[in-house]
Amino acid sequence: MSLAGAPIGCVPIVWNNVDLPDLGPAVPYAEILDAYVALGYQGTQHGRGFPEGEPLRGELRRRGLRFAELYSAIDSDADGLAPGAGDIARRDLGRLIAAHGEVLNVALDGGGERDRWSGRVAEGAPRWPATAFDDLAALLGELATTAPDGVKVTFHPHTATFIEAPDEVDALAGRLAGTGAGICLDVGHFIVGGGDPVTALRDYGELVTHVHVKDVDPAVLARLRAGEIDGFMGAVRERIFTEPGNGMLDLGGVLVALGARDYPGWLMVEQDSSWLPPVDAARIGMEALRTGIARLDR
Repeated sequence: MSLAGAPIGCVPIVWNNVDLPDLGPAVPYAEILDAYVALGYQGTQHGRGFPEGEPLRGELRRRGLRFAELYSAIDSDADGLAPGAGDIARRDLGRLIAAHGEVLNVALDGGGERDRWSGRVAEGAPRWPATAFDDLAALLGELATTAPDGVKVTFHPHTATFIEAPDEVDALAGRLAGTGAGICLDVGHFIVGGGDPVTALRDYGELVTHVHVKDVDPAVLARLRAGEIDGFMGAVRERIFTEPGNGMLDLGGVLVALGARDYPGWLMVEQDSSWLPPVDAARIGMEALRTGIARLDR
């Protein structure tokens, strides 16, 4: 049992939030990348204000960092993918390839009619028809087939979208076999959606090829589910996602489940907002992962 082959990356949203830019002043990308180096991270997701293509590749290469992931948010509604959703994903695959990135991480864009159901889908949220899952799986398969060797395509279930609750994730996962595409399990979003990440990792097995590591503040989640917070963006403002080890995530169980299959993919520390300075939040995330991984080898 080992995670020795799993690189650790960081998502820059805790510095420059792409959804809620007012949460903090914009930080130059170079400052973020330099912080990664100082903290021992190996790679990054593309972030707000980052360069593209060869300039990005050069900035990363000079620092010994890898372009771990590009997050591609595609439009949807209650009937399924919106017109042009595939074009957005194809464009983003091209952006990833141009900078020698490794994972295209596709998700449904948040908000809309599912935002107010964040964390409580079972109470009567509008649901996708089966054909919508078919279309998404087909798009993901197309992207995976198109991607060059060494580039993965994953799908990221996300609260406040039509693939949040465990049964919705199951519906897509059951359609991905043989497509070449995988699942990015964001353990924090899966908890908000009502699931157990450890169980999901055991059930989905090799289908999970990318992981976002974030913890959940149980008090904020309870308020979201009680309707005391106005949707997911309101919960982000209340710092629903907290530093690993400070919330309700069973981080040890997640790492054991991944280590049991010698998971080789990225572990991406992500925190949409923090009460702490971003560099401190990123430091805590790295330390929590390093400690948990070291325990696997005892």
